[in-house]
Amino acid sequence: MASSNVSTVSTEISQTNDSQKILANTTKLPVTAPINKTTTTKDTIGLLPGILIGGAAACAAVTFSNPWEVVKTRLQLQGELARSNSNYVKPYKNVLQAFYYIIRHEGLLSINKGLGPAYTYQIMMNGSRLGLYDPIRNSLVSTFGASSTSLPISIVSGGLSGIIGAFVGSPFYLVKTRMQSFSTHMAVGHQHNYKNTFSALSQIWKSGGIKGLFTGVSAAMIRTGVGSATQLSSYFYIKRWIIQKTGMNDNDILLHSMASMISGLCVCTTMNPFDVISTRIYNQKKDISGKGSLYKGTFDCFIKIIKTEGIPGFYKGFVAHYFRIG
Repeated sequence: MASSNVSTVSTEISQTNDSQKILANTTKLPVTAPINKTTTTKDTIGLLPGILIGGAAACAAVTFSNPWEVVKTRLQLQGELARSNSNYVKPYKNVLQAFYYIIRHEGLLSINKGLGPAYTYQIMMNGSRLGLYDPIRNSLVSTFGASSTSLPISIVSGGLSGIIGAFVGSPFYLVKTRMQSFSTHMAVGHQHNYKNTFSALSQIWKSGGIKGLFTGVSAAMIRTGVGSATQLSSYFYIKRWIIQKTGMNDNDILLHSMASMISGLCVCTTMNPFDVISTRIYNQKKDISGKGSLYKGTFDCFIKIIKTEGIPGFYKGFVAHYFRIG
């Protein structure tokens, strides 16, 4: 019995020691995730969230950039179709002088004219533009089997989303431009006096119907298509280039600011000529039949500007435009 008990105890002790060794060795093994679980990262934004986020971000930005839009509009309209050697006296000498001049002679609130339709335009245009960019890009990637970082895919996606956004928001951009050009002190371009956005839309509808509301839409679509193609593609590649050169973190606000300012310069260079054309067509006076008093259309406006004002005519308001976009 004693021998048997000793043997049993020895066996239990041996099993215990073996278990402790196994346990000790087991605790040294690296911890791994279960094989059937995978981690995925979503790097694209859905259509509805993209529209809401894009619209909200654009509205936040336009709150601060709208004054520069007012200055840009005035600068683009002054000296319309006047040759550089004419006797035309420019009331606005440069961006800062124009900013001060408008406030001094028209009041502080005048520098933010057109803010109401600007908000609506941003929601409709940039909401559509930024919301549709990822879905269009993903569709092109799956259709052509290209990389999601392909430059041509980014340019086409940006261009198409911009064209759609410009078409949707065009009536509000029309009202915004006309409100911003109106001055109680120094008129530049034709003057449209509207009480508010709804009154403006109503007047335009009564005089020109749906065609009147979409005055200049072709120029606006070219303008925003070119701008979006440049902006959405250049920003992505500039940001990636800065990360490669500096090692900045993707969440660094300085990185996004630097990429935005450089991208904004690219956008202004390609977009400003079409921006001038859009402003001129939107703001021109219409006769009873609905025809423009100065320009028949986008191409006619282009020809007349280059004949009378030359290349510099297409870059009026460039600095104010850069302040707004950057």
